[in-house]
Amino acid sequence: MKFDFKKNKMGNKSFSQINVTPFVDVMLVLLIVFMITAPLLTVGVKVDLPKTKASQLSQKGDPLVISVKKNGTVYIQDRKIEISKIIPQVKAISENNKNIRIFVKGDKNANYGSVLNVLARIKSAGYSKATLVAKLKN
Repeated sequence: MKFDFKKNKMGNKSFSQINVTPFVDVMLVLLIVFMITAPLLTVGVKVDLPKTKASQLSQKGDPLVISVKKNGTVYIQDRKIEISKIIPQVKAISENNKNIRIFVKGDKNANYGSVLNVLARIKSAGYSKATLVAKLKN
């Protein structure tokens, strides 16, 4: 059994193939963009955090972020919520997992009592991994 290949003008056998180099280049650029932007995407409300000299916590999974604005408004991730409804919402989001990490971000100009009230409610509900978040001093 013999295969007949048509010859081009130069006398060589014609062979066509798809060049994947540009495709690979585009995919690598997209991969780099996603690797750079993914850590920057945190869900929550912008809060002006106080500064501290404490060491940074290790990052294991995504924490639940509760924010307290300077006017006392409380947010879970990016949803506004009444302070009395924090625990039912945390239970629903965490699926009653008491080992979930919870970050409480209080604006540096917020009433200290409001921030502590949120933290106390979370701790009293049995969530032991709730912690305050602050910026590191340079």
